[in-house]
Amino acid sequence: MIGSLFSNVWSVGGSGDDDVNVFTWQYFVNYNMQGGWYLTSSPVITANWEASSDEWTIPLGGGIGRVFRVGKQPMNVSAQGFYHVEKPGFVGDWTLRMQLQFMFPK
Repeated sequence: MIGSLFSNVWSVGGSGDDDVNVFTWQYFVNYNMQGGWYLTSSPVITANWEASSDEWTIPLGGGIGRVFRVGKQPMNVSAQGFYHVEKPGFVGDWTLRMQLQFMFPK
């Protein structure tokens, strides 16, 4: 499965240093395997168009997950790691995302 989400947020009442103009893009790639396991990558790429320099944050990486049941409750757990190939100075080199979902299908 592949997909993508884009957004850009602008301020309407700010002026000077209070202006907001931020772009986000999240693409996602998911490859399902046997036994509920899957490989995944869903980094969040951002750009701050108001920054004088270092406006982009570009993570690169991915991870693994599994859908399973605890009793009758379906659950999804995943972990992803991303290295920032481009980033502002105040952003760390790595992002680690860990997720636990309780699923309620009909």
